[in-house]
Order: sequence, then structure tokens, then C-alpha cells
Amino acid sequence: MNMSNDNEILSDFTKNVLNSEKCIRWVAITDQNGIIINEKNREGLKLLLNKEENQESAVNTITRHKSRTKFEPKIGKLTYAFGRYENFSRFIIPISENYYLILTIEFKEKHFNKIIIEKILPLIKEMKESLEG
Repeated sequence: MNMSNDNEILSDFTKNVLNSEKCIRWVAITDQNGIIINEKNREGLKLLLNKEENQESAVNTITRHKSRTKFEPKIGKLTYAFGRYENFSRFIIPISENYYLILTIEFKEKHFNKIIIEKILPLIKEMKESLEG
């Protein structure tokens, strides 16, 4: 696998996710340990967490997710997990064994499930095909 090509694919993917809906605030791809590989945020937006806090939060998010994977044989694989905070909604979406997508959406956006299912999941499918291709 060509790492620089993979990085380009991941970077384009992050940008495509961010641009898929105006309500998306911040997007990151992490590795299996929660280390942020690529992140982008809505221009002109004041981020609520700084880079270090986003990194710490991502590691915690992936760690929590992994603690639940032992139940997958009984409950199935996670499509996405959702946290509703006072200032935004946050989602973790497994991309593969090695990559995860974490994104935040404006709190006032109520159609997040439709956005995830109709916009984000097809982008993930497309990106995975590029990585495998």
C-alpha cells in the first residue's frame, strides 16, 4: 500500500465529509488507537476544543468503542455511536479495523441520522474502495 496515496485519499475524504453538510463542524480520521491522522473544521468556526483536547477526546472515544466490541457477535457491528452534548452532537463511525471517523454536528441539527445514512456512509464506502483499489 502506498502511504502517501492513502494520506491523500484520507485527506480528500475528510474534506468531502466536511463539505457534505453545512451543519458539520469538525471531522477527524483516527487510527485504531485514536490518534488523529487527518482533521478538518468548518472555516470561520470557533472550535470548542483545542488540538490537544480533540486528540485526548478521540483516544477516549476509540477506547470506549473498543470496550464494546466484545459484544459484536451478539449485537452486531456498530454503524455509528452518537453523543448529544449541549454545544454539539458527536459521532464515531468505524471505517475499518484500522480507521475511525469522528465528527461533530451543530446541536440544532435534528436530521443527523439521515445525514449519516445518506451522505456520510456512502462517502465511507467510496473511500474504502479507493483505499483497496
